Amino acid sequence: MIRGSIVALVTPMTETGQIDYPALDVLIDLHLQQGSHAIVAAGTTGECSTLDVEEHLSVVRHIVERVGGRLPVIAGTGSNCTREAVALTAAAADAGADACLLVTPYYLRPTQEGLYRHFAEIAQAVPIAQILYDVPARTACTLLPQTVARLAELDNVIGIKEASGDLARAQELLALTGSDFALYSGDDASAAELMLLGGRGNISVSANVVPRAMARLCEAALRGDAAQARALQARLQPLHAALSLESNPIAVKYALHAMQLIQPGIRLPLTWLARQHEAQLRQALDDCLGTLQI
Repeated sequence: MIRGSIVALVTPMTETGQIDYPALDVLIDLHLQQGSHAIVAAGTTGECSTLDVEEHLSVVRHIVERVGGRLPVIAGTGSNCTREAVALTAAAADAGADACLLVTPYYLRPTQEGLYRHFAEIAQAVPIAQILYDVPARTACTLLPQTVARLAELDNVIGIKEASGDLARAQELLALTGSDFALYSGDDASAAELMLLGGRGNISVSANVVPRAMARLCEAALRGDAAQARALQARLQPLHAALSLESNPIAVKYALHAMQLIQPGIRLPLTWLARQHEAQLRQALDDCLGTLQI
């Protein structure tokens, strides 16, 4: 089972918006060196919505090849079109991904039965391990816990990324699903508490910037060391907050550029970080890099 700190990797771009594969290699190598436990390729933080299908799959293939089996690679393959999600998931499986991350169908606001049938059709069509992704703030729909429990009965639906930050909902999901079904945090600010409740890991934005610290936090929480996990969480909280100043991945790309790891490239309709937020983000970044051994 995939566990621990799972970085939702950005897709580096040049200032003209082209994918910067050499910079992507630098980021991948950083995570291999600093202890991240898995990588999400072409997810929300990877700007999947601004990539065309060919680029999307190219990024997945490139990450799989660069990682070379040293870490699990989870490909973002969700769509609000069931047929497209099936095709993306099959292509990611062919590319060698270890699992796929499937967001709830956005904009359409389907019923719970529609959501169940959407995910069940993908699971039945492609045998790769699949992780559900519930993020109602972005999609305008949510998977009710009872629907998640139904989907958990499918052999290759192995977990859910829970991005609401609602720990009561997390407890309900844990109660309704078996031990073979993994609950992952999709909210850095509440990740330690979710793992201490029984979650298996954290699909993280902040891990782009502080991979070693997020790996240590997850390792502490997963072994039940609440004191260390909460201490690290408290020290990282200003960074988590700063990386949420504008829609993800705007702030995390700015931070990586400030660290001289990527060029200042992002695609419309996303824009570069507004100047009024720069000081807060730089201060949070400086504080974390200065006080943590990362």
